[in-house]
Amino acid sequence: MQKGIFTVLLTCASALALSGCGESQPPAPPPPAVGVVTVTTQSVPLVNELPGRVAALETAEVRPQISGVIRRSLFPQGGYVRAGQVLFEVEDAPYRAALAQAQGALARAQAAIGSTSLQAQRYKDLVGINAVSRQEYDNAVASAQQARADVAAQRGAVQAAQVNLGFTRIRAPISGRIGRSLFTAGALVQTGQADPLATIQRLDSVYVDVTQSAAEIIDLKQAMKKGGVSEADGARIQLMLPNGTVYPIEGRLQFSEVTVDPDTGAVTLRATFPNPDGLLLPGMYVRARLVEGRRNSAILAPQQGISRDARGRATAMVVGKGNKAELRQVEVDRAVGDKWIVTSGLKPGDKLIVEGLVNLQPGAVVRPGAPQQITAQQQGGKPRAGQQIQGEAN
Repeated sequence: MQKGIFTVLLTCASALALSGCGESQPPAPPPPAVGVVTVTTQSVPLVNELPGRVAALETAEVRPQISGVIRRSLFPQGGYVRAGQVLFEVEDAPYRAALAQAQGALARAQAAIGSTSLQAQRYKDLVGINAVSRQEYDNAVASAQQARADVAAQRGAVQAAQVNLGFTRIRAPISGRIGRSLFTAGALVQTGQADPLATIQRLDSVYVDVTQSAAEIIDLKQAMKKGGVSEADGARIQLMLPNGTVYPIEGRLQFSEVTVDPDTGAVTLRATFPNPDGLLLPGMYVRARLVEGRRNSAILAPQQGISRDARGRATAMVVGKGNKAELRQVEVDRAVGDKWIVTSGLKPGDKLIVEGLVNLQPGAVVRPGAPQQITAQQQGGKPRAGQQIQGEAN
């Protein structure tokens, strides 16, 4: 009896198990959502950021051209001076005396020329009647010529004395801003001394000397020759100041050196910048953004869609056939804003995955959509300001 009851219970349990197997299984999870951007081509400027130094447009060292003691200085240190303005006065008493002495010697020579000329004229009349010898006449003519030569020499001495007297007023050779004075009243200065009295720099416009790798210049020229890059419309340069701000006025490239520095392998480029407010100072370190050219039909890829593999190679994930993720190895040239210029590995029309890259494997089926929509779906709402994009390249 008990055995029969156990058989019945076992049969009921088997029937219940079989009825449960007949129920439907839970549905498979949907493919992961990813944000994609369709790759297109466009013309973009090629901007290169280079290190540079500011240099004055003109620099003049104020030096004495005579020896003497400084009597006084006549300029505000650090102020603006004009060309020809008197900066220093040197004690001029010795030079005034030298001028007076030269003027006296000139007067004596001029007086001598009168008597010698008259004597030569008289001997000319007398030699015709043999009243004087020919030798005496020749001596009189030579004395008159020597007197005229003495007058010319003394006039030169007077001019030299006047020039030296003028040098007692040391003037500014150029207009610009003058630095600190290295000599004060009472200091002895000498011709040819090593230290200048002061330095004047013209700063209404300045030079910016930047250095660029010779290899980059060759790459740019070869790209232009192939036709993929065209020349820029004017060599425009923008400056980044040491505090990180952008200088508000653009500069113009003036010239490029024709030789490469053998120590650095770089070429120096010189640009000019207007400096009306005196913001750019000589010796200042800056970063120059140079528009070198324009790349035609460039492929731009968002930086969050480009990553690096274990070997450091640039890779990208695209949506292939059947909405399957496909891994591509790409080559990038440079960054333009928040995008990379891709030179190989992508073509127009490719759907580049820029969001949802975490744990995404090649070959997986995905559900592509607009990037912002995918981010909102993953967070359950609108994306927060300043959030990090998934799959951002290192």
